[in-house]
Amino acid sequence: MTSATQTSLSEYLAEQVTVVDGALDRCVPPESTQPSSIHRAMRYSLFAGGKRIRPILAITAAKAVSERTEGVANAAAALELVHTYSLIHDDLPALDNDDFRRGRPTCHKVFGDALAILAGDALLTLAFEVLSTLDVDAETRIQLVKELSQAAGTVGGMIGGQVQDIEGERQPPTAGLLDAIHRAKTGALLRASVRFGALYSAATESELAALTKYGEHLGLAFQIIDDVLDVEQSSDTLGKTAGKDQQQQKITFPAVYGLEKSRQMAMLERESAHEALEILGTRADRLRQIADFVVLRQA
Repeated sequence: MTSATQTSLSEYLAEQVTVVDGALDRCVPPESTQPSSIHRAMRYSLFAGGKRIRPILAITAAKAVSERTEGVANAAAALELVHTYSLIHDDLPALDNDDFRRGRPTCHKVFGDALAILAGDALLTLAFEVLSTLDVDAETRIQLVKELSQAAGTVGGMIGGQVQDIEGERQPPTAGLLDAIHRAKTGALLRASVRFGALYSAATESELAALTKYGEHLGLAFQIIDDVLDVEQSSDTLGKTAGKDQQQQKITFPAVYGLEKSRQMAMLERESAHEALEILGTRADRLRQIADFVVLRQA
């Protein structure tokens, strides 16, 4: 297994983005496939850039527990399909009503609301088709389908968190509601991403438990920094409309704790993420680096 110190994190991330993009390109119908309009819309949002953090976490977690990771990028691609679907729908006028995503006009601004809704639906549907065809044993396929569907669902999952986020607008910001929203809205899929790699590579119970805890801390750190950057950075830097959370009076970490305390909390979550990986030793060095990257990023 390649040591995490042999290449820089930026080089590693760039390599994995190429791997993930290749897997996505293979599983999404080309634009020429009829009806071409829906495939253009799907590909427009899917290949608009992005860090590919979720699939990279899955691949990196798999590498931390096994050297037999062939095909894991295909499983990881399903995570990005679901994530992109959520972004398309999140940007719609009925939800966050945003004009830009990843520095480009959002899907509905280019293709219209109806096609954007269908593009999101199609990406979500395709994710489970991809999982159903993975070259792994049936039990692992079922585990991955269950993991992703729960992470994207209504009980402690992404959709449930979205609902709480919408209903929490213009409500008094409380720590309890904030925690519930973001553990579900953002944290659930990030946690599932780490678990995806672990399940794919047949992690032991102790390895899975450690990676699950890491994913929970990482997910919370990720959302804290997202909230902070929405206040501190410009739209050009973020690639989306800055200050949107405050405009919509959303419950965010800066709204509840302030900017300085929020950054301190993110650093604590980063430390806890590192500590969770202790039993994996140096095999988890890349995951530690990713936790650092998540907390220290500027966009």
